[in-house]
Amino acid sequence: MSELKKIREQQNLTQEELAEKSGISVRTIQRIEAGTEPKGYTLKTLAATLNITEKDLLTPILPVEEMSNTIDEQAQEVENKNDISYSLVKIINLSSIPFAWFPIVNFLLPLLIMLFTKEKSQIVKQIISLQIFLAIISPIIFMVVALLKLGSASVMLTMITLTLTNIFIILRNAYEIDKKQRLCYKLNFSII
Repeated sequence: MSELKKIREQQNLTQEELAEKSGISVRTIQRIEAGTEPKGYTLKTLAATLNITEKDLLTPILPVEEMSNTIDEQAQEVENKNDISYSLVKIINLSSIPFAWFPIVNFLLPLLIMLFTKEKSQIVKQIISLQIFLAIISPIIFMVVALLKLGSASVMLTMITLTLTNIFIILRNAYEIDKKQRLCYKLNFSII
């Protein structure tokens, strides 16, 4: 729940009443309550109308229980990050290289290593998800080029480019894992 909605409800005001009192449109109030952060004139006007500071509209006020839960969750994340064996993660990532030229199976070896070592961290899932994504998209690109009948040279060049791109992604991610314990190239979603 947004801070504006909490404060508005504490003061027993409807959106329409707050709009009338402040001169801010109902639609703007609805947007702010849906998650848009108020700025400038709107922020100052709403704070003055509700007799609160501008900071109160921007900063969530957490009960003590929620604060301790948030701190516990952050501590758990740090602890989980320390439990990850980054050398094993790097091996899982690099295990895609032997099959980088054959995208349909380039995720099988990392997947098998993940299952046997039981290293199921988010970073490993991202590595495998990326390889699965490449295994899906590479044949599609290859087939489009082949169907365009641009010649055997363009088909060969496409195959080489897709393979080198995959190898580059694997090596760049290995470098980032080694230096910063994160991935340079990853998806915004997880396939596994």
